[in-house]
Amino acid sequence: MLQNYLNIALRSLLKNRAYSFINIAGLSIGLACAMLIMLYVQDEVSYDRFHTNANQIYRIYKQQTREDGSMHNGSYTGYFPGPRFSARIPEIQSFVRFQPEQVTIKTGTDIQSQSVSLVDSNFFSILSFPLVSGDARSVLTQPNAVVITEDMAIKYFGSSNAVGKIISINRNNIFKPYIVTGIAKNCPQNSSIKFQFLLPLNISDQDESNNNNWFNSFLSTFVVLASGSDIKAVQNKMNKVFESDAGEAIRAIKSKYGIKKIGISYNLEPLTDIHLGKVVPDEDEMLADKSNPEFSFILSAIALFILLIACINFVNLTVARSVKRAKEIGVRKVIGSTRRQLLIQFLSESFILCFIAFGFAFIITLVVLPVFNQLANKVLSLSYLFSIKLLTYYVILFVLTSLLAGFYPAVVLSSYNPVQTLYTRFTLASKNYLQKTLVIVQFALASFLIIGSIVLFLQFEYLTTQPLGYDDSDLIIVGNYQITRNKATLFKQELTKNPNILDVAPRNSGYNGNTIKINGDKPINISIETIDAAYLPILKVPIIAGRNFSADYPSDSTHSVLVNESFVQQAGWKQPIGEKITSFDNDNYTVIGVVKNYHYKPLTEKIEPQVFTMNPANRYGVLYIKIKPGTETESLQYIAKTFKDLFPLSPFIYNFKQEQNNQSYAAEARWKQIILLSAILTIFISCIGLFGLSVLSAEKRTKEIGIRKVLGASVSSIVSTLSTNFIKLIFIALAISIPFAWLATSKWLQGYPYRITLSWWLFASAALVVIAVALLTTSFQSIKAAMANPVKSLRSE
Repeated sequence: MLQNYLNIALRSLLKNRAYSFINIAGLSIGLACAMLIMLYVQDEVSYDRFHTNANQIYRIYKQQTREDGSMHNGSYTGYFPGPRFSARIPEIQSFVRFQPEQVTIKTGTDIQSQSVSLVDSNFFSILSFPLVSGDARSVLTQPNAVVITEDMAIKYFGSSNAVGKIISINRNNIFKPYIVTGIAKNCPQNSSIKFQFLLPLNISDQDESNNNNWFNSFLSTFVVLASGSDIKAVQNKMNKVFESDAGEAIRAIKSKYGIKKIGISYNLEPLTDIHLGKVVPDEDEMLADKSNPEFSFILSAIALFILLIACINFVNLTVARSVKRAKEIGVRKVIGSTRRQLLIQFLSESFILCFIAFGFAFIITLVVLPVFNQLANKVLSLSYLFSIKLLTYYVILFVLTSLLAGFYPAVVLSSYNPVQTLYTRFTLASKNYLQKTLVIVQFALASFLIIGSIVLFLQFEYLTTQPLGYDDSDLIIVGNYQITRNKATLFKQELTKNPNILDVAPRNSGYNGNTIKINGDKPINISIETIDAAYLPILKVPIIAGRNFSADYPSDSTHSVLVNESFVQQAGWKQPIGEKITSFDNDNYTVIGVVKNYHYKPLTEKIEPQVFTMNPANRYGVLYIKIKPGTETESLQYIAKTFKDLFPLSPFIYNFKQEQNNQSYAAEARWKQIILLSAILTIFISCIGLFGLSVLSAEKRTKEIGIRKVLGASVSSIVSTLSTNFIKLIFIALAISIPFAWLATSKWLQGYPYRITLSWWLFASAALVVIAVALLTTSFQSIKAAMANPVKSLRSE
């Protein structure tokens, strides 16, 4: 019996090749999208779960309540939380600290910059990173030991067999020999903790005894809790230990700086929650590969949309085509087929079609995976497709899709009255309300995604084309964390001897946050910039009140500051020039100028209060070098040579500021492509379904069209008649989708402090695109039917 069902199903599919192709194509694309998204989500939720005791490992994070009442979480801690909490809290079984750094490595005469991580000696005992060579318990016990990954061993020594080799690493401005004591496997893609070099974390006796180190923040601390520990209870104990152990230091800081309260508390975050967690803001995240859980939800919703649309196509086309199979069903019922047998037959057809679609979906997935990896910024392997967990999901997906796509048509087809079908009096009941509803749902989803794609594209264009408030063209940034004031001055003098180099300005590296006081005691959180007098002119940032720093005023370097407009606004000053600000160290400075607001961070972040200083106690870290347009190659060669002459033991690292700014929007660029591609796929699948329906509709109305032509109807009027019903459904779909799209895009845009304004033309444009695509899809078949010879259609009556 089963063999008979299969034979009939295959014959039916082969007989109706166009119908079968449309269904298989739609389902294959929908299923391929679902498979790719399942790969993505599976990778996202698998982060850090490969560690043996992953469920017992927690990261300590610090929550700080600022004097203005705001709260801030940071992933950074200092030396003390790990060892001191572990010694006094029974639930904490062990700890390990992880401190990323950038160092200089010397191999022969070659100088390179290299990221390293300082860790406790028990690193490999707590975290399950496998070693290729070396003993996990002892590889980091010697102060001059280094563990490197396989890739680093090949990079520096040409072979992964590098144990016992020597490498020179710059520590405290001295190159010291380190012995390779172990080779680790390359860190898994789904690991939040990533490393290339591991060095022992050595803490001096002076640091161990200095309780002020409770207030330093520069590393991550992980603890292993006993199974079944009460997290809240452990957190309470941690904070009691902190208050007790740091009590004297807290009182000294309050007395010295006039602070009423030091609002610091320690909390725990599960290791497995770090990758998708929102406890710690991205800008305060020390570990790699932080991700937004919204991405997984959005992609999952897109996959569901596309798969639903593909299933809707199947249902619509099968039900619409049921009229042509009415006599077949009638004959089967007359000769004794039961409704159950007919249900099994039509479900068999559905399962066969879905099975074929799954085969093509796997092929599509294999072909598209490299492109998807690039779009999603992943390194998903083909082997991931065949993991037991995902294979189980695929089987479930196959069964659900087959049932979803085939159950309703099977019920409808098996319920036909054999007398009506055999006497050609059969018509599809209820005016096809379900079919029309499904078409509306299809295009509502498609319209929603098109509007979302347009909004995302325009927002991305806005972010990348909006003026930043400064000139970033022809600007090269050269980094050197060890540069002194005298060296910076000498470097600038040497560079400006070249006519291609217009000016040079030093600046601190990164973004340094701090808190200052105004009007006596009002605290303001600021970003502090250490610059010289050439910095603002080189960026073409105007001074809108007062003056810039100047060599004519020697006190500028020690007692004067510049502030930006955002600072003045938050301070509530009417006349900012001459106002005083007080640093955390109770040093007083005078405001000599107000800088026009500019986007010193990406437009994804709001412009915060800035303070500019020339304080000689602060260090420079980078130099901004303005060059003549079109001289990039010659200027870089000269800059590199001058750098090597002045800093022979430092690697030459540079960036173009424009390229650096563009990288700030890399995530938005990827998501624009993903959403745009999703919208195209949705429209494509919807349109092939609509095309199939228009073909079946034209076939069903062949005689009607012939009679209309005989009675004098024009081609345009017949096309209009055939297309009108579909276009009405599209208008209803737009009326439903536009309000939801407006709500969703408005909420999404709220995450950007600087954003486009939603206007009516945006939604009108999306509606016109959907209507145009639908008209093109239905008109092709309608014109073909309208131009057919009416004699042929009427002769068959």
